[in-house]
Amino acid sequence: MLILLSCAKTMSGASRVKVPAVTTPRFQEEASAVALQMSRFSVEELERLLRVSPKIAVENYKRYQAFHAAETPALPALLAYTGIVFKRLNAKDFTAEDFGYAQEHLRLTSFCYGLLRPLDAIRPYRLEGDVTLPDFGQNVFSYWRSRLTDVFIKDIRKAGGVLCNLASEEMKSLFDWKRVEREVRVLTPEFYVWKKGRPTTVVIYTKMSRGEMTRFILKNRIERPEDLTAFSWEGFEYDEALSGDGRLLFVNKE
Repeated sequence: MLILLSCAKTMSGASRVKVPAVTTPRFQEEASAVALQMSRFSVEELERLLRVSPKIAVENYKRYQAFHAAETPALPALLAYTGIVFKRLNAKDFTAEDFGYAQEHLRLTSFCYGLLRPLDAIRPYRLEGDVTLPDFGQNVFSYWRSRLTDVFIKDIRKAGGVLCNLASEEMKSLFDWKRVEREVRVLTPEFYVWKKGRPTTVVIYTKMSRGEMTRFILKNRIERPEDLTAFSWEGFEYDEALSGDGRLLFVNKE
């Protein structure tokens, strides 16, 4: 089974966590080209394109200016992203064996690096999928779609032919998703809170649950799709009656 997670907007440039190895992103050259494009934008342009505050725009302007410098630090992707999903995944206590298993069974989307393995060393950046890259004449989603789909499907097949899609909806646009669904089995866990007699999405709980489920799969070496239904966390339990057609619904009815 292969897990797909979204990248996070927030990143760190340092970590004390030891990993068994560090790998080079498979799309390092493409990432360098994307970062070079982004380095040409002014602070004001980044503020508009990334839909961020002036402070964050300045931070990322500096990141892109330093992206290609030899002294700019890089971290394994699983440690570099610091969003809610990654906080709940909590790789700080991973063993060398856990990291090794994750390297084979977890993929992270990235608007800059395309598709990442957990131990791929990456540099801090911020990017959105709808940003148009001037020299390429297309937005980030379009740039990556033709480059990633074959590699992604190959990774899924190598990991057993089943994809556990825990990424956000927009990440499908990085791939030819219809082709992915045709060629491998796709399971999409969804997380809901029961409110006023109906299941309701609460974004913070969805993000936390995605991180917790990823940790559950990696730590327990889950390979069979049916074993995903054993996941439970903070009142979220599998609801067979609401599930179907590749959707696995976990509902908190408390």
